[in-house]
Amino acid sequence: MGRFFARTIATALAVLFAAWILKGVSVDSTITALFVAVALGLLNTFIKPLLVILTIPITVFTLGLFLLVINVVIVLLVDDWFDGFKVNSWFTALVFSFIVSFVGSLIEKLIGVPKDDDER
Repeated sequence: MGRFFARTIATALAVLFAAWILKGVSVDSTITALFVAVALGLLNTFIKPLLVILTIPITVFTLGLFLLVINVVIVLLVDDWFDGFKVNSWFTALVFSFIVSFVGSLIEKLIGVPKDDDER
């Protein structure tokens, strides 16, 4: 459970950072960033694997690039769910997903989020 909270905080900070960097993304508050982080985490855990399985043929045909489309769809879905979180375009959502992934991973390394095997 500690890993979930640490990853959520890291993702929320990454969301705030991405919104600060990108002109096409806005986040109203830290609470909104936390909700966005939870939503992204839940969608990436439960929905993304299903979408990946369902789109295997097109993913193979595009040499894996369709996975980027799935990331954008997830970000735009979260954009629709929360009024305080806005992403202006498809391309901005793509760059946002890259920044959140990179910065979130960096923050997790800095704060020392345990791996799955370390929690047992």
